[in-house]
Order: sequence, then structure tokens, then C-alpha cells
Amino acid sequence: MAVQKAGSVNHYMPTGLRAAIIATGYWVLSLSLTVLSGSVASFIGCLLACYAVDIYINRPPLERLRNPTIIAAVLAFALISLSLSALITGSGLLPNLLSPIASYNLSEFIKWLGISASITVSLRTLAQRTSYGAVLEILFVAAAFVITLAAHRNGMIHRPFFIGDFALTRGMDPSAILMALGCGAVVSLAGLLMIENNQRRLPYHFAMLGLLCFSLLIYVRLFGIPTPQLTDDLGLTGAEQSGSGSQRENPFRDGENDASDKEAPVAIVLFRDDYEPTGGAYYFRESAYSQFNGSMLDFTTNQSMDLDLIEHFTNTRAEINQQLPAIDKRETVTTTIGMLVAHRNPFGLDTPVAYENTPNPNNLRFKRTYNATSMVPQFEFDDLLGRETGHTDWSEEVLEEYLELPSDPRYQELAESLIVNLRPEYANDPYARALAVKTYLDENGIYSLKNDHAYAEDPAASFLFGDLTGYCMHFSFAATYMFRSLGIPARVGVGYSVPARNRAGGSSLLIQAVHGHAWPEIYFRGLGWVIVDPAPQQTLVDMTTDPQNSLQQLLGDMLRNDASFEEFLESQQTSLFPLRTLMNVLAALVLATLLTAYLVKFYRLWIPGRLGSGQEYRLVYRAVLDKLSAIGLHRNYGESREDFANRVADLTPSFKQLTDNHLACALGSEATTAAGMNMEQWKIMGQAVDKEITSNAESWKTILGLINPFSWLLTK
Repeated sequence: MAVQKAGSVNHYMPTGLRAAIIATGYWVLSLSLTVLSGSVASFIGCLLACYAVDIYINRPPLERLRNPTIIAAVLAFALISLSLSALITGSGLLPNLLSPIASYNLSEFIKWLGISASITVSLRTLAQRTSYGAVLEILFVAAAFVITLAAHRNGMIHRPFFIGDFALTRGMDPSAILMALGCGAVVSLAGLLMIENNQRRLPYHFAMLGLLCFSLLIYVRLFGIPTPQLTDDLGLTGAEQSGSGSQRENPFRDGENDASDKEAPVAIVLFRDDYEPTGGAYYFRESAYSQFNGSMLDFTTNQSMDLDLIEHFTNTRAEINQQLPAIDKRETVTTTIGMLVAHRNPFGLDTPVAYENTPNPNNLRFKRTYNATSMVPQFEFDDLLGRETGHTDWSEEVLEEYLELPSDPRYQELAESLIVNLRPEYANDPYARALAVKTYLDENGIYSLKNDHAYAEDPAASFLFGDLTGYCMHFSFAATYMFRSLGIPARVGVGYSVPARNRAGGSSLLIQAVHGHAWPEIYFRGLGWVIVDPAPQQTLVDMTTDPQNSLQQLLGDMLRNDASFEEFLESQQTSLFPLRTLMNVLAALVLATLLTAYLVKFYRLWIPGRLGSGQEYRLVYRAVLDKLSAIGLHRNYGESREDFANRVADLTPSFKQLTDNHLACALGSEATTAAGMNMEQWKIMGQAVDKEITSNAESWKTILGLINPFSWLLTK
């Protein structure tokens, strides 16, 4: 029984370590793709799958199943999980019973449990039964960390929070810690698999993977992380800067508008003036969809429209081209904005009137910094009632542009049905009519990031006259069309909407990806553009976020460039241990190790022809063994030199003669050695073996063998 127990421990210990490493890879990967429940499910699913495969995969009846059959079965399980997840969020039963947020969390848990378990079973089965499966596991762990690392591109210092905040407060890039963790996980897993499976070729793969990881670490240390452009869901980032400025992408493309990156910081705002919004949210306008292009609203090409917008970044101060009305009902607010991701246009509080570049206090963190002066409205309810719409200076062409809508008569029919019950004194009031439309959308619409409207002929119609399930673009387009059908000039504003509570009483405000927003706007005579934003009472997505007060204050201090911030960084860097210095030392050690390994490798190959007589038999033979090890051929434990020569005879027949001569010299007397071949003869024999290896070995093995600095360690 004692022997059985020891064997059990020896079995479960490597299983547990391997499962923990792979499960950590799933956890890290899921951080950028799902919510907390999904991350927990991915971790649990991987652990269960690892133990299940290790215990049962080579036992009857599973041992009789072929790999394709097992993989097909687990893929079917994954599809069932995805279908069940979609059913939970797609049906109204569970959201009504549990709440939309609880249903969404349950859906993500089931989905990620199925995904992680299915992938793990496939990888573990291949690792148990094939020689390449172990390498696939290692590559998966590496890929998980690389994908998470990509979440930090363009200065997006977010997930995982405890890593990002810890690193940033110490003046480090969070990606450096993630890179180190990823390299450690990959190397640990490779070492574990090498010890457990004792596969001949696995040490070679382990060395190559280690080289790649350390090379990547050094590259990032020297050159930084590549920074590709972000997706452009609402036309906010720089993806559409080229060309005429017209809309290049469908703003309703649902696949890009998901909650995976909702926590990602995109900008930090410093308030230079005290200001509290009247509606409970800070609106930052960047651009507007105003012109109907025949299929949907688009960025205007009419130079007489949207004169209140600052459309381009400039090197000088830029101001709007018209005088804002109702100055007595507006408040001047100046903000300093530090962009963490690139944007196509400047943005500012409703309504920005001036823009001016400011010195960037941290070029590595902020893409651009500038001051935005806004004349924010302080309108009350009574200010909006009884107002006419449109501007007296608008031409007929401009007015028609702001009233143009699809030819579908249902927009007007629905809008008119919503205003029939208005009290007589408000029946013709534009604001009262707009509120009736807004109320309908508030009470009947369902907020969801996933829907089937994106590529309909008219996505707004598909939403409004379908299931009324969509996100801000659907609500704002539908409302704008109905406003226009009632003769009310309207457009869709695009930018960010941040809850006022996120400011937490400080002078800085963090804008996150989730705050990207679109809203309808109506032009009231004597007031200007006024936001009338639908707020659906039903939602299938939890869009609340942690305001990250510590990060918000930290970035604000960084943008403010206060001396106190520099002192704070210094105090953090000297606490516990100097992490930056430690990372520099580790990077230097890795580089030194690689250089030393290369020097030793090429020294062993170079020295045979340059050392005096008496050592040729040993050095030439060792150099040939190094070349064989580089392509994955080396002596096994207990294998004689003669047996090894016979095993590789198909690749290099001359190696057998070299081995025989080497043994004769190594085991003979001094007289025998002296009477043997001279240096030139040994060199010729070594070159013959070298030519055979180069000619007969696969090219990729030869190239990888040349690159691998640790191949000589396997020489026996």
C-alpha cells in the first residue's frame, strides 16, 4: 500500500503543477475576453479536464478511442456549452427570474467552462499520445500571455489591475511583469513535461522555446511593445483619418462592440474649473453623424453643417466657427485631456469651443495632451419647453440635411402614434414630442451588445421595428430618425459619457472604453444642440465599471506633472526592493547567458583545427557530436559510442569510421596515438561528416540547430 501511495503522489504532483500552469494561462487569457465569472470558469474547467484526462484517457474504454474521435466529442461539448450560454441570454425567462446581470454571469460561466474544458482535453490527449502534443500545450500557455500582453498596447494600463497598478506606481510598464510571468510559465511547463515524459526531442524543443521567450523579453526591453491601432467602434480613434473623412466602417458592427475591453482606460481628464453636470453624466463630444448618405447617417461633407465641432488636431489654437447662443445659460469649463489611445479628432465637454495643444509630460504614456475649453449648458426643463427648432441662419439645404431620413414610412407612423396622447398644450411642442419618443425607447428598449441588426439594409429599422434589442448606436439612430420625421432637426453625437459618480470628488476623471457612447441631439433655437439621450430600463449587460480611483488619481498627477508625483514614484521604487533595477539585472543576466552559450558553442566548433597535436581525436569528435546534437541526435543514457554510430549511420556513414578512430586513440597507448593520423587527416574526416549532415539533414533542423545556443549541452 505504501508503494501505491508513493506512486499516486508521484502521479498527482506533476499533474497538479501542470494543471495549475495551464489553468493560469486560461485565467490570464480570459481577463481580456470575459467577466469575472468567465475567468473563474475557465480556471476550474482546465483543472477538472487535466485531472480527468490524466486519470482516464489511457484506461478502458477511452484507450480504444482515436484522437480525432475524442477531439470531435469535446468540440461537440463546447458547441453545446455555447448554445446553452446563448439560450440563457437570448431568452427572457432567466433574465426575468434572476436579473439580467446574474443571467449574463451564468452565461459566461457556462460558456468558458465548456471552452476551457474542451481545449484542455484536446491538448492533454495529444500530449499523452503524441510527441508534438506537449509542444502545443507550451505554445498555448505562451499565446495566452501574449494576448494578455496585447491588452497593454497603446498605453492601456488595465487588466489585470493588481499587476497594472503595482507596476505603474513603481514607474514600470505592466507588460514587463506579464512578459516575465509568461516566460516563467512556459519554461516551467516545458521543464515539467520534459521530466515527466522523458521524451528524446523535448529537451531540444525546451531549449528553443526558452530561447524564443528570452529573446522576446530582451526585444521588448530594448524596443518596447508594438502598438497597433485600436478598433474604431464609434469612429473615435484614428482608424479613419485618411481619405475624405467619410465613414469607412459600419458603426453597427456588433462583433467589435463587446464588453471585453470595457475597463480599458482611453483618456484622463483634469478639470481646471469646478463643474458638476446637471444630468448625472459628463458628456464629451468628439464628432457627429449628421448627413444621411442613402443608407444611414454619416459624417457630414457639407461645410455649412456642424460648425460647432472641432474636426481636426492642429499645432495651433483652434476655435469653433460660430457664436454659441444662450451664453447666459452656459458655464465656461477648461479641461486638460491626456489621451492614452490615439483619436481621430479632439473631444471636450459639451460643448467644446476651443482646443490648444499642451506640452506632453510623459510621451511614453500619453499619445497627446491638450486643453479643451467648453461652454457647458446649464439648461433647465422650462428652458426647453416652448422652444422652436433650427437656426435662423441655416439655409434650406442645411435644414433639409438635418431632417433627411430613410424612406421607410414606419418611422413617422410610430413617432406620430407616440405623441397622440400628449396634453393639448404640449401637442406641438418639439421638446415634449422628443420626450415622448425618448420615453418609448426607455420603457421598451433592451440594451445588449449582441444583436442581429448590424448588416441589415437599415440597422435602425431592424432594431426599432424588430426586437428593440441593441446598444447606443441603435437607440440614437432610431430616435434621430423619429425626431426628423416629426420635423425636428436632429443628429447623433459621438464621444464619451462618464457617470458623474466616477469622479469621486477629485479633480481628475478617468475615461474608459465602456464610456464610448452615441446620443441623439436636437437643435433648439436660442439654445443650440441639446442632448436627448434614451436610457433603456432593461439591460442584458452589466456595463458598470470600477472607477479605479487610485489609477485615476495617479494618471491625473502624472498629467499634472506635479513634483509630488515624482516624489511618490521615488518612494515607491525604494520600498521593499528596487524592482526596476531587478528587472534590468535579470535582463542583463539573460543576455549574458545567451552570449556565453553562443561563445561556448562556436568555440567548441572552431577549436579543433587550431589546437596542437595530441588532442585532435577528442576535439574533432566532440565537434561532430555537437553538430549531431544541434539537429536532435545525441547519445542516450547507457548507449555506447559504437551503438550511437550505428544508429546515425543512415544520416552520416563516415561518422562510424570517425568513431572507430577516436576510440582507437582514446583507448590506445601514447605510441599508438602518435602513430595515428595527423591534424589535417582528422580535419578532413570531420569535414566529411559535416558535409553528410548538411546534405542529409532537413534544412529547418540545420537552421534551428545553428540558432539554438544550448544544443551543445546535450552532447554526451
